[in-house]
Amino acid sequence: MRNKFLGQGEYGYHPILKIKVCLSGLRYAIRYDFSVAYKIYLSLFMLLTCFFFRQWLDFFLIMAATSLVLIAEMFNSAIEALCDFIETNENEKIKVIKDISAAATGIAILLWVVVLVVEITNFWNIFHT
Repeated sequence: MRNKFLGQGEYGYHPILKIKVCLSGLRYAIRYDFSVAYKIYLSLFMLLTCFFFRQWLDFFLIMAATSLVLIAEMFNSAIEALCDFIETNENEKIKVIKDISAAATGIAILLWVVVLVVEITNFWNIFHT
């Protein structure tokens, strides 16, 4: 797609190309970023369990929390990679940028963990009553 501000790129909107780029980025994140991969696999297990037991509110809650944490993880990885690309030496400003990015990811992870713990506890109570 053409960037109207930079004046470069191809004309036209290609939704299929955008979907391909999105899936390519997700595949790369799953393959090379362990923090993204294990969150997807653990959440998929919980999502399939909720789907099997037809717990729709739980299903969508887990899906929302997982989406939030994956977005935060991928932005954090992108910010860290960009910072490392720009400045290879140790730099205090880059450290602050990375710390803020990690803190945002940490908040999302905390929410994700709370949601999963509550859901696992609910399923544990269902199976042991």
